[in-house]
Amino acid sequence: MTLGIEASNAAATRLALVTREGVDAFLKSVDPALQGQVSAHVAASGFKGEPGRVLIVPDASGGVALAIAGAGDGEDPFVCAPLPSALPGGAYRLDVSPPRLTEPLCAIAWSDGAYRFNRYRREIDTPARLVIAPGEGGAETLRIAAATDWLRDLVNTPARDMGPGALAAEAEALALRHGADVTIVTGDELASGYPLVDAVGRAAEDPPRFVEISWGDANAPRVAIVGKGVSFDTGGLNLKTGDGMGLMKKDMGGAAHALALARLVMEAALPVRLSVFLPIVENAIGAGAFRPGDILPSRAGLTIEIDNTDAEGRLILADALTRACEGAPELLIDFATLTGAARVALGPDLAPMYTDDAALAEAISQGGAAWADPVWRMPLWRNYESQLKSPIADMKNTGDGPMAGSITAALFLKRFVSAPSWVHFDVWAWRGARYGRPAGAAACGLRAVWAMLQARYR
Repeated sequence: MTLGIEASNAAATRLALVTREGVDAFLKSVDPALQGQVSAHVAASGFKGEPGRVLIVPDASGGVALAIAGAGDGEDPFVCAPLPSALPGGAYRLDVSPPRLTEPLCAIAWSDGAYRFNRYRREIDTPARLVIAPGEGGAETLRIAAATDWLRDLVNTPARDMGPGALAAEAEALALRHGADVTIVTGDELASGYPLVDAVGRAAEDPPRFVEISWGDANAPRVAIVGKGVSFDTGGLNLKTGDGMGLMKKDMGGAAHALALARLVMEAALPVRLSVFLPIVENAIGAGAFRPGDILPSRAGLTIEIDNTDAEGRLILADALTRACEGAPELLIDFATLTGAARVALGPDLAPMYTDDAALAEAISQGGAAWADPVWRMPLWRNYESQLKSPIADMKNTGDGPMAGSITAALFLKRFVSAPSWVHFDVWAWRGARYGRPAGAAACGLRAVWAMLQARYR
């Protein structure tokens, strides 16, 4: 894990973020001793504040006297993401002038670009570091960056090394580190208590598990977090194509988000009674694999006709949501890499959320806006509920045809929710290489939800 940021008063090179409209004002603000040299560099390079442009002004010894980076229109803090790789190694301190580009936002963007997944690499590069102000603000930024990097490490790790057992061990270690209670259900107890989790995972060599974490004052407001933990998804007997399986190590991305959010809650000592529920499986092919046409029981008592074994995530979430609601939480949050339909609708950057609670949706949207973590509320359109009807069971696990796939998946989950306030995130947990950020695992909606929780419970 390489955060790329530190909170201290240590000496560091000044790094100026300059917008297109702010070039002249910046030049006037430069130390008179450097003003001529800086103006000459800007003029010779044709620098106009474009995002991604970096200028280095050397000192007399050949080091860096001043670094300048283009900030474009000054609205997107992720102009800072390429800087850890674009700048010479060393420590830098931001000189931020655009109001939108606050130090915490720029630090999160910097850390995002500095991230390296080095577990399997012999050669490791060292990105430039950003020094931020110490204190509670700096500590909070470091917490968010560290939780995000851990999430990305979990998702980036191949299923060979992040199967159900390894993922459950990560959850257990987190719980024990913060003095939380943890229970891991397996075997016959899993089959009787969480029949859908057992059915989806029983064909795998690494058996399925159900992890439950409890933390905090029992009399505090109850918050439950659920995360889909499919360590690898072949599609089951409805086998995916090779291309479709290429990224399926990330199908435990919902569990990674749930764990990262739980880590933030516990590290910041948020005054809540936290419960985390992780159904963890590998959707494999084998003698015990569930089949299209099977009728499966659920923890809630509803029977489900299996229309497609590749719609397995909603099955394990159904048992987990049922268990979560048994604890009567006032707020229930679930994260899942659930449907490709969500990506067709909103692409890789926007995190779709489903909720009937307008106030909750607004609070999460505000958190997303404050932390440059965009989310988008999607409709729980009841007219599509009929698509989940089965002639021989209480319901089936997919809608009719390819349209509205993310909506029908959310409606499926809703059947198992009895909490007064619930939000479901259908995230991708991945992205391509853009804006200087490395390709691979990504946090989607994590900062938005964390901001909501702090505003609600602080």
